[in-house]
Amino acid sequence: MYLALLVIFLQCSELYTQERVFTFNTVEIKIRPSVKVKNGARMSVFCHADISKSTDFQLKHNFTIFKNGKPVFMSISDREDAQYEIPVARSSDTGEYECTVEAGGKTKSSNSLHVWVTGMTKPILTAEEKEVLEGEVVKLRCELPEEVPPLHFFFRKIKMNSTPKEKHVYEPYRNFSEVTFSVEEGDNILYFDCFGKRSVLLEFESSEHSNRTLVTVKEPFIKPTLNAKPSSNVTEGDRIQFECSTVVARMRDIEIILQKNKTILKSVQDEKILKYSAVATLEDSGEYLCKVEQGRASKTTKLNVVVSELFPKPILSASRSNLDENKELTLSCSISGFRKANFSILRKNSNGDISLKNSRNLTMRVNVNDTGSFICKAEVKGIVKESNPVMVNIYAPVSKPTLSVVSGLPEVVLGKPLRLICRSAMGTPPITFRFHKGNEVKTIVTNDTYAMFLDENIRQNDKKGYKCDARNNHSSGMKTSNILNITVIVPITSASLGSIPYGEVEDGHETAFLCSVKEGSWPIHFRIFRKTDHEVLLFETSENADRIVWRKKAMNRQDTGTYYCMASNRANVDVKSHPITISVILAVWQKGVIAASVLIPIAGAVTFASWWFLCKKKKAKGPSMEMSGSALATNLTSEKLTGQHNDGDYYSGSGYIEDSENHMKTTDETKGPDLESADVEYTEVEVSTLDPHRDSVENRHSRIQGHPDAT
Repeated sequence: MYLALLVIFLQCSELYTQERVFTFNTVEIKIRPSVKVKNGARMSVFCHADISKSTDFQLKHNFTIFKNGKPVFMSISDREDAQYEIPVARSSDTGEYECTVEAGGKTKSSNSLHVWVTGMTKPILTAEEKEVLEGEVVKLRCELPEEVPPLHFFFRKIKMNSTPKEKHVYEPYRNFSEVTFSVEEGDNILYFDCFGKRSVLLEFESSEHSNRTLVTVKEPFIKPTLNAKPSSNVTEGDRIQFECSTVVARMRDIEIILQKNKTILKSVQDEKILKYSAVATLEDSGEYLCKVEQGRASKTTKLNVVVSELFPKPILSASRSNLDENKELTLSCSISGFRKANFSILRKNSNGDISLKNSRNLTMRVNVNDTGSFICKAEVKGIVKESNPVMVNIYAPVSKPTLSVVSGLPEVVLGKPLRLICRSAMGTPPITFRFHKGNEVKTIVTNDTYAMFLDENIRQNDKKGYKCDARNNHSSGMKTSNILNITVIVPITSASLGSIPYGEVEDGHETAFLCSVKEGSWPIHFRIFRKTDHEVLLFETSENADRIVWRKKAMNRQDTGTYYCMASNRANVDVKSHPITISVILAVWQKGVIAASVLIPIAGAVTFASWWFLCKKKKAKGPSMEMSGSALATNLTSEKLTGQHNDGDYYSGSGYIEDSENHMKTTDETKGPDLESADVEYTEVEVSTLDPHRDSVENRHSRIQGHPDAT
């Protein structure tokens, strides 16, 4: 029974759940009266949820209204609508509005809607002081209590009959701002106001101006009075006195200053009057200024003073402005239209003027040290005036100049510039120097004691001499140097090296090396090097010639290598030849010794073999072999003679050695097993066809017979 009830309950619940189905169609937000609301007006925000249901059942709706992402209103209702009321809209209510509805576990949000509350509240301006003194400051505060930062504040200082002065302050985090304005001289009644601005959708919106605040300004002291006694128009020599005074509210920190052309003449502190006096001069004419300062406040008064001239400046004249030393100079001082004065003549000096004479006129014999500026002074009634300076130059004559080459030696390398210097040891500058090349004036230079000349046109066969002359303002005139002749050094060009013999030289023989140059000024420094693993200097010499020969007496195998020579002269340019290669080979006699050391053992071996063979033949000879041996000898002899006749060569002396060799060779070639024990002997053979040569045959026969080994 209980089980049946449980089943029925579950089925009923499922049916109930299936019947409570709903869905959000839309959620909408609206602003009334519109999305653009005037500041101070009423504003309403409406939120509506459009929901579809399976049946008619009640839902609890949770409404939340957001402004710029932050919730500003929440409500729970059975209805599908909610309303957010703002009785008085302010600019701070400007922003993005959005509505979110949650019901039955489902949530949906509306689109966002931008609301702009136009206009700003009127700012409130307050001044810290309503009454201030000149030089003090006014501190102001401007506030927009119902506005939200960031805000821009503008303050204005308004003075009668002048353009307002404005200050701007940006406040990113506050809805108020504070500034100060200085109270200047002439500020009597001041008004101040302010207004605000804010940025909305990249546009600036301004508030109306605040209330005007009145600030009254009091003077801490009155404008000073400046007087000159006896008058502002005086004559040189008169004493003039200045008085500057003021009236102050309080004496603390007050200062009075007297100025002329920004130069402070005198100042006093904590006093109401300043006095200053001086003997008037022409330089005292001009505008004087009296300034009174207290704190930041200051007031000034100006006075123009005219000083008339008592007498004009004196005039100094010289008998001559340029003269020779030991001559007389006369200086005269005068005042146009005025004679009663105390005169003095002085020479200017950096350490102080030197008085020469207290008189109107001065005559003196001068020397070079008297060169300089002279002045005269005139005094009347305590007023001293100085003349313009007069320059007097005293000249000593120039000495004979010397001309030399800057580098020292009177020579120049061809192609290089020549620098000359002309000096005059004596003489008052400025000195004018002239340079001559031959009879041509090349340049003119004015300097103190020397002058430089550069000749860049140097030729190989340049024979022109140089000279210079010097002169100054001395009456003695021009002095000329001695003629300077210059040696033109031609640099070395194209060095070459040769040898005799060339290429190969026998060991122990002499080799001659020839180093020469194509051109170059003498003397020439020659050097010969051998290059193996490193460079070795073999020979060097300096000669007044364009070539040298160096003989190497006995060459050896260590002298094999590469040789080259270098040549230089005073142009200081080393010119290197192309290299040559020398090989040292064996001498003829050295080759003979080597050949003899090889051939002598061979010849000894051949001689011993011949001797041994003849000895063996002698022992084997017997009677039974004479005939056969004679026959064989006859045949051999006939063949040999026939061969000699045909060749046409006849030998003597060493012919025996050749015949013996041939005989041995033939014997070796023809012997066989049957002839190993046979004896061979030589017999006389007469051949009738060889009559013309009979004597030769007989001689040959006699030689063979005469040999110690013959049978």
